[in-house]
Amino acid sequence: MGLTPGTKLGPYEILATVGAGGMGEVYRAKDPRLKRDVAIKVLPSSFAADAERLRRFEQEAQAAGALNHPNITAVYEFGSHDGAPYIVTELLEGETMRGRLAGGALPVRKATDYAIQTAKGLSAAHEKGIVHRDLKPENLFVTNDGRVKILDFGLAKLTQADGAAGPQTNLPTATGGGTEPGVVMGTLGYMSPEQVKGKPADARSDIFSFGAILYEMLSGARAFHRDTPAETMSAILREEPPDLSATNKNVQPGLERVVRHCLEKNPEERFHSAHDLAFDLEAISGTSASAITARPTALPGVRPLPILAGAVALAAALAAGYFVGKSRGVSPPPTFKQLTFRRGAIWGARFGSDGKSILTTAAWDAKPAQIYVSRPESPETVPFGVPDADVAAVSPSGEIAVLLKADFDSAFTRAGTLARVAATGGAPRELLERVNYADWTPDGKDLAIVRVVDGKCRLELPAGKVLYETAGWIGQPRISPRGDRIAFVDHPVVGDDGGAAAMVDLAGKKTTISPEYASAQGLAWSPEGSEVWYTAAEVGGNKTLYASSPAGKTRPLARTAGNLTLRDVARDGRVLVSHDNLQTGVIGRGAGAPAETDLSWLDWSLMADVSADGRTLLFSETGEGGGKGYSVYMRGLDGSPAVRLGEGNAQKFSPDGKRVLALVGPPGNPEMVIYSTGAGESKKISNAGLAIRGAAWLPDGRRIIAGGREPGHRARVFLFDSEGGKPRAVTPEGYRGTAVFPDGARLLTFGPDNGVYICAIDGSGEPKKVPGIGNQDSLAGWTSDGRVYVRRGGATRIPMHVDIVDLTTGKSASLYDLIPTDSTGVNALQVLRIAQNGAYAYSYYRQLSNLFLVEGLHP
Repeated sequence: MGLTPGTKLGPYEILATVGAGGMGEVYRAKDPRLKRDVAIKVLPSSFAADAERLRRFEQEAQAAGALNHPNITAVYEFGSHDGAPYIVTELLEGETMRGRLAGGALPVRKATDYAIQTAKGLSAAHEKGIVHRDLKPENLFVTNDGRVKILDFGLAKLTQADGAAGPQTNLPTATGGGTEPGVVMGTLGYMSPEQVKGKPADARSDIFSFGAILYEMLSGARAFHRDTPAETMSAILREEPPDLSATNKNVQPGLERVVRHCLEKNPEERFHSAHDLAFDLEAISGTSASAITARPTALPGVRPLPILAGAVALAAALAAGYFVGKSRGVSPPPTFKQLTFRRGAIWGARFGSDGKSILTTAAWDAKPAQIYVSRPESPETVPFGVPDADVAAVSPSGEIAVLLKADFDSAFTRAGTLARVAATGGAPRELLERVNYADWTPDGKDLAIVRVVDGKCRLELPAGKVLYETAGWIGQPRISPRGDRIAFVDHPVVGDDGGAAAMVDLAGKKTTISPEYASAQGLAWSPEGSEVWYTAAEVGGNKTLYASSPAGKTRPLARTAGNLTLRDVARDGRVLVSHDNLQTGVIGRGAGAPAETDLSWLDWSLMADVSADGRTLLFSETGEGGGKGYSVYMRGLDGSPAVRLGEGNAQKFSPDGKRVLALVGPPGNPEMVIYSTGAGESKKISNAGLAIRGAAWLPDGRRIIAGGREPGHRARVFLFDSEGGKPRAVTPEGYRGTAVFPDGARLLTFGPDNGVYICAIDGSGEPKKVPGIGNQDSLAGWTSDGRVYVRRGGATRIPMHVDIVDLTTGKSASLYDLIPTDSTGVNALQVLRIAQNGAYAYSYYRQLSNLFLVEGLHP
């Protein structure tokens, strides 16, 4: 069926033919509803003759449409025209991998990059239960900006009956570069042995096909190409392709081992998952180990610049930055006007209802935060007049919602008493205690709020009616201009700003509308209310301004040097953003040293441990410098240069200081990895299906204690053997924490009531509650006489107060208060570790901000 330009296919208008093949025709079309060009693949009408196959295809298309990953082509819609099914996808500009391979082997670095992207896309699909079944260079597309997109999920299943006997000769045919007779060879060269045998294909079949493609990218030759289909099938079943080193001397042995592992004949001997495959490829490439989309308890940031120089550099970067939008042709760049000039942190900003004034919550010059009022034409700011308040929202009538006496109740959220204040100021009317966020309904009569109740973070409208709740946290809720939906940032982990843009309607139906990012903060509706704008970062913390439609179509609006946080969007299109210089750093003091030393290394140095001898610091780099999977470093407390040990989040030194524990992989399913601090190989320890949250060595240097969660169960503590074997639970469910006694027989944990308990590591007896330590306290180390160093209060208690506590009596003795010498912009003091000889180190979080008014941003 050929369609001519101007033909209507449902709501779509055909613009041009893109290509044709055994799987039907592909057209470029216009979607008039969202004013975008799309690709439409019209499948042969013969596919519609089998209702069961068509039903399965529709289910597969719907499942693929639910995928939202940068390395999978987005599926928008499924339909039928004149008896022929069609699917609507995003329109890609570039060429297939087959086209890239026309010139022979690719550079190793480029082939590895493409392979990592492909593996991540496969991992995302496999985790949703979707298998491609026909992976080949023709079904990998490389866009003009170098991004790999996997094509045609679901189509392979339509073209073959599940479990059919014998090789499938009606599989899609290669569309170029092949000289083989018949329709089988284009796909046969990439089929897995189990497919050749006519057995059902699963995720491991995709991994085999992936290995064949990667082999071809590195060698320039097909792994199993033979003169006839029968010979090719025989090669897949019985032969190994030639060594890559024979054709490409730049292929390192580790990369060749990955390819061989993919091409194992027995599916049980291949990689267990595409996630593991991506992990190994990234480790070989020297980048991060895994695409981690959530952050640890560290607050992200970058090394602070001198404030004036930073502002000048930002203005230059913004003026020359790369901006993208939906407008066609060349548009003038937007303008950025700096509004604030003092040294400190900005916690929020909103346009006034008059459209001219701006209300900013800021903590200048190490003083408490308060609301300031300014106008774009003047650099001066004046206090609003309500002391100790944060601006939360401004109603159309000018009434202001504020949070009184707000403080940080977690790494990223402030909580205070919600109150209403007239636009002219005056005494606030208090409404609710311990509220994190609020936003007015369009008529100014009610407020949507976010607060934590019984350990769950809730989005409510009106107060008391729960629309959405989560064990994570909810950020920056904004009600749509029509009042029918609330957009927000959905963060799955408390104390971690990774997350995705989402929305919920007034019936409580929640929809995620963006990918999940490593960092996401700052959100508002676009001027016309058709999109949600937000600032987020795929890696680290330098956030880009993005836009996502309610249907989930995501596009970048602005990319600049440095970190932006969206604060507000006016109805006339003006935007408030803050430029934030952020840093998580480390301060340490060696035993007997006269003063503290700043031991920060890159941009997000998060403290993990101090060696038993008090000489060496173990920390993670969890920002831009650390990469997607973060990085584990060690450094002497004397200030000697840091040494990178590998990927992951650092945990603990071994008792002899020769090894360290790290968690590598996504937060929900990391693996424990042992790195050597000197010469030696790293070693993985299976998590045995547990979601690991923290690990520590026992004094014998062999066994490991780790907090973990079994599916469907509460967290508890498990005992692992570094030499292997099944882990054993050592505490009842609900007990968490890995502070091991020096005797190695007991550990301190927090119980279900958040009290502190002593548990026997052999699992005997009942947990015994100990006095003198509260649920906001944290354990920093052991004294030589068996008492504990206790850091009092949470991360937002500044200065950090440290006691020594006797666990038998509960009696405590004050030790010291810790705070950086320069405390401007410091709003959290994080992990503290103290060695028995008194050496210590801790992390701090600093934010220095300036507010900018953006005009001329073209949506």
